[in-house]
Amino acid sequence: MRRREKTLNFLLISSVIVIECLSLCPEFHQYFNKIMQPSVKIFSGNQAHALTDKIALGYGTKQGRINIQKFSDGEFQPIFLESIRGDYVFLVQSTNSPADNLMELLLMIDAAKRASAGYITAVIPYFGFARQDRKDKPRVAIGSKLIANMLTTAGANRVITMDLHAPQIQGFFDIPVDHLDSSAISIPYVQQLNLENLTFASPDVGSTSRVREVASYFGADMVICDKQRKRANEVASMTVIGDVQDRDVVLIDDIIDTGGTLTKSAAMLKEKGARSVRAFCTHPVLSGNAYEVINNSALEELLVCDTIPLRQKSPKIRVVEVADLFAVAIRNVYENRSITSLFIHGSQK
Repeated sequence: MRRREKTLNFLLISSVIVIECLSLCPEFHQYFNKIMQPSVKIFSGNQAHALTDKIALGYGTKQGRINIQKFSDGEFQPIFLESIRGDYVFLVQSTNSPADNLMELLLMIDAAKRASAGYITAVIPYFGFARQDRKDKPRVAIGSKLIANMLTTAGANRVITMDLHAPQIQGFFDIPVDHLDSSAISIPYVQQLNLENLTFASPDVGSTSRVREVASYFGADMVICDKQRKRANEVASMTVIGDVQDRDVVLIDDIIDTGGTLTKSAAMLKEKGARSVRAFCTHPVLSGNAYEVINNSALEELLVCDTIPLRQKSPKIRVVEVADLFAVAIRNVYENRSITSLFIHGSQK
């Protein structure tokens, strides 16, 4: 009984001392807060400065200071220009081409780990190499699994990304993955269009589950554009499964690369009697002559997210921002709260 009283007295006296130090010494107050509640630091790779600025602003902070030093032979080295010891560090970088973007992210993670960051989250708006998600022909790599291993080995504790090409890629990671859904952005946009005979279309069989979920939200019909490929990025033939006569069609996909599949789908839907054809694609990879292909297509407009910066402007391409969605996801990760509220389907439950 006497030992318990001594312990309680010691704790009481210690608490009083801490409170006095907090009130009398601002430096001790800052140090105590840092120990009890680590700070959030948001940094960017060279590819994502504009997006990172918007994410940091949405969170209520500034982008962290980092210098990615380049050598004359092309080698580079990230250097954090501020202390991140014990902090929640969020590193923003899409891993689209060139491969330097991925290498930058890996080196940033390693630098953060060696700088004693408390918790490292790789924020990857566009997860490159995701189309290599299975062994669909002999003697090929499963690139997305390799990238998952590399991120984990580098020292990432968590990944936040958006619209993976295949949802099962989350299973390639041995760390938590927060997989954001762009339908939280696309659905409000489609709603404000007030289209009369709304129909959703999948440009290929692989996107049917994504399109079906959005169509069910609107209670709208869905059609499928079934394609046959000669080789990568080249469509040999296509068939429309479903009726689009006098319909306002919205094509939905996760990636637009060369634009060949999407524009062929739009042309075929118009041939089948569609009144208008629009498209929403989350990640604007837009390689080769994609801009020219889109400008000359039957599409009314193409809606994309700013997960990858556009190389040029186009009268048919409209960009919507994802920064607020990622800012809320970062806050919820930091505060150990659920991110289900960020999903349209989650908010219905």
